[in-house]
Amino acid sequence: MLNSILGAVELGLLYALMALGVYITFRILDFPDLTVDGSFTTGGAIAAVMISHGANPWLASFVAFLGGLAAGICTGLLHTKGKINGLLSGILMMIALYSINMRIMSGKPNIGMLGVDTVFTSINPWIFLPILSIVILLLMNWFLHTDLGLALRATGDNDRMIRSFGANTDTTKIIGVSLSNGVVALSGALIAQHSGFADISMGIGMIVIGLASVIIGEAIFGARNVIHATIAVVLGSIVYRIVVALALRVEWLDTSDLKIITAVIVIAALIFPTASRAIKQKKQAQKRTAELSGLRDVSNSRTLGGDL
Repeated sequence: MLNSILGAVELGLLYALMALGVYITFRILDFPDLTVDGSFTTGGAIAAVMISHGANPWLASFVAFLGGLAAGICTGLLHTKGKINGLLSGILMMIALYSINMRIMSGKPNIGMLGVDTVFTSINPWIFLPILSIVILLLMNWFLHTDLGLALRATGDNDRMIRSFGANTDTTKIIGVSLSNGVVALSGALIAQHSGFADISMGIGMIVIGLASVIIGEAIFGARNVIHATIAVVLGSIVYRIVVALALRVEWLDTSDLKIITAVIVIAALIFPTASRAIKQKKQAQKRTAELSGLRDVSNSRTLGGDL
């Protein structure tokens, strides 16, 4: 049990980067970006190909980040300059990335990295992953409080208003989507190195896992401001992995049930805050009705007393 939870925490930190990327588009930009499923594999593919050919794993991770940036720029251009619906732009780019990833992997669906040096051979994951998460959190929060980051947040809140102030919302959207996919690709590169291989299908369902981490984090830890929200996303990724690890220990569940477990977790995370809010409002309404009834009874008693 303890080993399962420790492994889940480690995976949660690895996938936290991907969840932070999803948070940028899903919460800050309000952009339904499905490019994530493709750019995650792009990061893993670039890292696996470069490392298996003797490249430095740190350099390979950085190039994977740049690959994700490029994929995000393409999606942003399709949406802003091509005037294609945001959801459709992401789907088109996700489909295109499948072929691009196959090209990167020289037509092979799987590339192994066993016996070669990765970032995890030179540094302990329990030291590297927390430090990396903290550094990414600090950089992201610093960026989101710069003028450009504030414009990015304002674009997601009300792009018409920010356009009326003379800001170029097309540029902010492209920057936001590219940054998101860059972080997602970096997560894909690290997970490929941690797993020892990159697979063409490793990105399928990543958008759901990222959304699950964001929603669970916000539901449990809240999101009063950007700093609080980004920390909640990281913690949400860890909680999600722990819940999955515990669910897979149930005897009648198999590893093939991972997708339905993810769907149930997301549904529960979406329904619970709404149901909790509705119950709270109902109790407040009942309390208010009781108070008003009490006041009305007192008023009637005084009126009857005056008549007598």
